[in-house]
Amino acid sequence: MSKKSNTSRRYTPEFKRDAVALALSSDKTVTEVARDLGVSPEGLRGWVKQAKIDRGEGPAGALTTAEREELVRLRRKVREQEATIEVLGKATAFFARDKMR
Repeated sequence: MSKKSNTSRRYTPEFKRDAVALALSSDKTVTEVARDLGVSPEGLRGWVKQAKIDRGEGPAGALTTAEREELVRLRRKVREQEATIEVLGKATAFFARDKMR
């Protein structure tokens, strides 16, 4: 397991997967595993929780990682479409005024 070496403290999906597997299979507490790996206990707990949700073991209504990614993608697309609609509306108004002259 190797964590990404940059200052933003972001970890690769492989590192997270391996850390979760270690936390779930170890006799140690999540806090002890996190300390051994050099990550925050809260972060490791979050990864474990999300992994359980992704396996269908989470609470009803909890979003899987894939669903979260899709939600982000769709929200971005909606923002882009709203911007396009706004530009088209302004262009329509401009050309309508121009035609009236």
